[in-house]
Amino acid sequence: MCQSADVTEADLTSFCAVVLAGGRATRLGGFDKASIEVHGRTLLERGLDAVVDAAEVVVVGEQVPTERPVTFVVEDPAYGGPVAGLLTGRDHLLRRTPTLAVLAVDMPFLTPSTFRRLHRAALGHDGAVLTDPGGRRQLAFVVDLARLDRVRPDREAQHGAALHRLLAPLDLVEVPGIGDEHRDIDTWADLRDAAD
Repeated sequence: MCQSADVTEADLTSFCAVVLAGGRATRLGGFDKASIEVHGRTLLERGLDAVVDAAEVVVVGEQVPTERPVTFVVEDPAYGGPVAGLLTGRDHLLRRTPTLAVLAVDMPFLTPSTFRRLHRAALGHDGAVLTDPGGRRQLAFVVDLARLDRVRPDREAQHGAALHRLLAPLDLVEVPGIGDEHRDIDTWADLRDAAD
């Protein structure tokens, strides 16, 4: 665990975001998750809505049209997994804010309130992570940017690395999801259920 934490009240309104949209979506037959629609909006649009408060957003994935100006990048080599995607996105941020919000593009029920709640919970800690009803951590969290930089692996070790190992040294508060916030779209059945 880190010796001290820097997430402060000011971090509630000053953060950047990385949206992870570059997976293979094998259980969806390789269909581009970012372009899938739920209730009339694509998963990417819904993800960008969830981080509307962010000063800057980097999307790690193939470029598609968006209503909001964002930066698109692809990790090299491609399909390196969430750690490679997260750190590639982080490295392309132009602004330096105290905290970083991270989310998977396939979580359509995240909202700005989700990230405000995570930021409030992170005060005095290294960050906060959303959990499902079973207590499993989801790919939706906020983290102190300086703390993340201190635990990042070398570039060669990022490809295929496990996200839970990257985050293990950090003091992350677990925040239970409200309603469907924790749900993601991994299969066509998940998509059908999300559309109900």
